[in-house]
Amino acid sequence: MSARMHLSPAHGAHPRDPSDEQLAYAADLLGLLADRTRLVLLHTLGRGEADVTTLTETCGAARPAVSQHLAKLRLAGLVTARKEGRRVVYALPDGHLRRLVGEALNLADHHLGSPSASPGVIAP
Repeated sequence: MSARMHLSPAHGAHPRDPSDEQLAYAADLLGLLADRTRLVLLHTLGRGEADVTTLTETCGAARPAVSQHLAKLRLAGLVTARKEGRRVVYALPDGHLRRLVGEALNLADHHLGSPSASPGVIAP
């Protein structure tokens, strides 16, 4: 009997091998997402548009820090901003990113809800 592993395609898996450019972009994207405050901001914006005051209250970070995180996300093209009077309103227009953040949080729920999970630790 052969010890070869049969890999079945996962639901929603990328249909082909990614290019180096795609891998680099994905790594950069995941690097941007590897921050608790930015995840809270993206999760909140996934529910609908919000201004800096609302986002600051939601994530509990200082307003200057929230503004810096939003600037990084905007520079990367992950969120959009528009003026509404004196306020700047932010939005998360990309459904792929909304789902990615949601799946990351679902994975956290799954692992933190399991009896063998150690909070805050991701096993290799």
